[in-house]
Amino acid sequence: MGLDDKIGNAAEKLGGKGKEAAGNASGDESLKAEGKTDQSKSDLKQAGEHVKDAFKKD
Repeated sequence: MGLDDKIGNAAEKLGGKGKEAAGNASGDESLKAEGKTDQSKSDLKQAGEHVKDAFKKD
């Protein structure tokens, strides 16, 4: 996994956590859901990168 990908995924996950927290604080269910979606997308991207890394090592 490239460093740029790791940083981008971490930033996306952090942004998602921020949106979710803001949604919780304000009672905005849409913002909360958007934050959870951003976090899930980041997790999937990280998983895909880990799979690619595993095949590169062979």
